[in-house]
Amino acid sequence: MVQVIPAHIKNVWDEWNIRGIVILSLSLQTILILLAPLRKRTSNRFLALVLWLSYLLADWSANFVIGLIAKNQGKELKPDDLPQDKKLMALWAPFLLLHLGGPDTITAYSLEDNALWHRHFLGLALQAISGAYVVIQSLPNSLWVIILLLFIAGTLKYLERTIALYLASSDKFRGSMLEVPDSDSTETRPSGKEDDSMATENYTQYGRPLRLENPGNLTHLEILQFAFWFFNNFKSLVVNNIFSSEQRGESREFFKNLTNEEALRILEVELGFIYEGLYTKVSVLHTWVGALTRTIALGSLLSAFGIFHYRTKKSHEFHGADIVITYILFLVGIALDFVSLLMILPSDWTFAVISRINEDEVDSGSWIDPALKWLLGLKKLHWKKQICCGGVEHEVLNTPFLIQRWAGSIKLFNFIAYSVKADIKRMHDVKGRRRRLVWKTILYPFTSVSNISKKLCKKIAIWNDDLHQYMKDVTGQWSGDNPVAHYLIIIVEFWFMIPHCFTFIGSYITNFLGIDDLLDEISLIRSVHSEPLTKELWEFIFDELKSRLQRPRKERRKTKAGKKGWDSGNIELDMADPERLMRYIADVDFDRSLMLWHIATELCYQEEVPISSCDKDREFSKILSDYMMYLLIMQPKLMSEVAGIGKIRFRDTLAEAGKFYKRWHIENLRDVRRASHKILSVEIEIHPRDVKGNKSKSVLFEARALAKELNKIKKQSVDSDEESMWKVVSKVWMELLFHAASNCDATARMDQLSKGGELLIFVWLALAHLGLGSQLSSSANGLSETI
Repeated sequence: MVQVIPAHIKNVWDEWNIRGIVILSLSLQTILILLAPLRKRTSNRFLALVLWLSYLLADWSANFVIGLIAKNQGKELKPDDLPQDKKLMALWAPFLLLHLGGPDTITAYSLEDNALWHRHFLGLALQAISGAYVVIQSLPNSLWVIILLLFIAGTLKYLERTIALYLASSDKFRGSMLEVPDSDSTETRPSGKEDDSMATENYTQYGRPLRLENPGNLTHLEILQFAFWFFNNFKSLVVNNIFSSEQRGESREFFKNLTNEEALRILEVELGFIYEGLYTKVSVLHTWVGALTRTIALGSLLSAFGIFHYRTKKSHEFHGADIVITYILFLVGIALDFVSLLMILPSDWTFAVISRINEDEVDSGSWIDPALKWLLGLKKLHWKKQICCGGVEHEVLNTPFLIQRWAGSIKLFNFIAYSVKADIKRMHDVKGRRRRLVWKTILYPFTSVSNISKKLCKKIAIWNDDLHQYMKDVTGQWSGDNPVAHYLIIIVEFWFMIPHCFTFIGSYITNFLGIDDLLDEISLIRSVHSEPLTKELWEFIFDELKSRLQRPRKERRKTKAGKKGWDSGNIELDMADPERLMRYIADVDFDRSLMLWHIATELCYQEEVPISSCDKDREFSKILSDYMMYLLIMQPKLMSEVAGIGKIRFRDTLAEAGKFYKRWHIENLRDVRRASHKILSVEIEIHPRDVKGNKSKSVLFEARALAKELNKIKKQSVDSDEESMWKVVSKVWMELLFHAASNCDATARMDQLSKGGELLIFVWLALAHLGLGSQLSSSANGLSETI
């Protein structure tokens, strides 16, 4: 009989399968503990892949090895096996229960894991039974005291994880904000005001924030305390709950008196609390139950190690490799517990719990407050002055990576640059030219080979076509009635069709495997780049938000697009004839309007030559335009409420752009400015929308018409007191940004917190706290579907 697996490989597997997977399980726990805190600071896809695999394999490896240990306990001893060796392996079963409890830094990889807390609770019971079965098989066992202590520690850690998942579930978030019914008050409560009673339990529990006496002078500790207060009282924003007019008014009054940077710092810390509440054990460990269970678990682990080390005879009873593995499990397990503790102690949540908001001016606060202020000062926002945009100095966010609370950057995608395959040009380069030069030097051999191969393939294709045509002409001239020449022509045709056959086969394979979208996605990802958030951009956004508080609701116009959910009536254009631009806003869907204004903004941006006195509105319009395009194309889940058929419009517009570039022979120039000039140079007498109808969703030349209108406004504003063209464009982008933030998907919004965060989430939370978001409207038509 032929053995598929050689005998020596089977012997190695039988001897080392349990040992190897136990070490794998411990390694996965180490990876999760050390790397999980980084995912709120970056959207790096490689890090996300490593954490995803580790998170899934951690549960699989622990479950699998418990089954192997149980199977091993039932085997008969081999002649060379030590008599007590199986009893030592039975000791590893509670260690695996300890691993299933998961690290403190990550309980859930995604929000869906929190909804499965019932499954984890059932898993706790089943794993405890499996571990007990393994131990019973090993009885009588001299290590039973150690095993019992480890069972206690493992069960408590698994219980912590289950409780953390339950507390982070959407039902718990929603239910925790409901007021306990009061029989005296319900009789006198007017009908239709039920929504004013929501979310008041924690509102009274955590007290009221201080009056903002000196805006601009908040200490780091006060920033933290206010953020913690807002998190506890408004955390049901996560599930789109609505609030009372009292809460809404107090939040609005507080935030409108903040400086721009103070608002950013509070929002940053508050979103950090939301992340920790959704994805870590922090909310459990900072309760008396969590402190008790962790103390017992750590004490049991230390006691078990002490008994094993000092009172167990190991030299002749156990295999040497098994003793080493057991020591590794103990020492690394204890070390990881202390590392987790060291990560939790300096966290914002810990500082918030041990400090308090001083509501009485006579109360000077806790004695530990000065130390907390100093420690929190290390985590403050760091701004770096940088010369960019034609010599203008900006302050860009440059907080050191290990103390960041979020990525601190925004991602940009430009349609025209992607359509002509142009190289990415950054507006702000925090890393500096020297570092980029070093990386280019390192990667030069690889990029050179890639570029040379692309050029060579292109030349070979041209030579192939030219040679094919030449051979056809030659054979056609002397073929005449010669039958041999006809066969030669067939052979030549076949030979020159080989490259096209390979192209056809490759296309067929990609279509058959269904990976066309994947290849397109990879191409899109390569065209995305990050820019640091600038202080000026945040000030521009937050000032615009606060200015909306002064606008009477009655001035908001109702439009056709407003009925579709795109509330374009909030835009106030200081122009002689605003209707010239409103046709590109009021009469189109959100996704169409976004693409129209994105392409038009780029066309106008490329038409101007950068000057030393760079127009801030021009720069803001460019950044927001590319950012919103990135959200529409690369974040479909986040924008699902407003994206519409954005992907279809993008595809059709890209196809039309490709045809246009080929017609003008500029498809290989990789020049955004040249492509923009060519698009603007096209003369169209009839509006593109009237020509195409519904046959194509492309907006390329409709955006060109919008750019022409914007250029007319630019010329008119020079001779009048009207707003500049870029001021008008920036207002439109503000409206697009605010609408997208108010209507972004709740699940994807919270999911982004574990991927480095998004500027859109900051805008959403700022809208909510200023009472401008729909989730704070007492006239809402009930609660939205939530996570």
